[in-house]
Amino acid sequence: MTEESTPKWEGKAMAELPATDPQLTWQVLEDFCNVHKWLPIETCYHVEGLSGQPGLVRYCASTVEEEGVGDDAEKTTTLKWAKEKLLEIDPVQRCLTYEVGENNLGFMSYVATIKVLPMNQDGSKIEWSFVSDPVQGWSFQDLNSLIESYLEFMVKKIELACNTN
Repeated sequence: MTEESTPKWEGKAMAELPATDPQLTWQVLEDFCNVHKWLPIETCYHVEGLSGQPGLVRYCASTVEEEGVGDDAEKTTTLKWAKEKLLEIDPVQRCLTYEVGENNLGFMSYVATIKVLPMNQDGSKIEWSFVSDPVQGWSFQDLNSLIESYLEFMVKKIELACNTN
């Protein structure tokens, strides 16, 4: 009897920073343990490993407010967290790959690659691709939309930081 494997989810989001040099964009993204400065999460910090080296593990977390059930149900707050491990980092190609390890978000397997590409003469483009097992309680579109919204948020923050003199 053969086991049927559940197909992986694969997605990609891209965003342009037309006035931000690729090297400036990369300097933001290669700082693996400071992603909370660029994404809508509350905290991110170094757990283990050497900064800028494969094997580095970060802890990311945010408090999420959830609706209660029933007429008089109160909203509850839950800490959503994940430990993420840097698998590869290439400053010449300006790309990094990481995986989600321990978490309470429902991820069984999630690996993402983020690349910074040159665009036109002075701009850059960020490409965020991922491969994931299906996540219980989510649709593929839910995950893809989350990645797209995170990338959009990140681009606005990077443009603001890099282009304000």
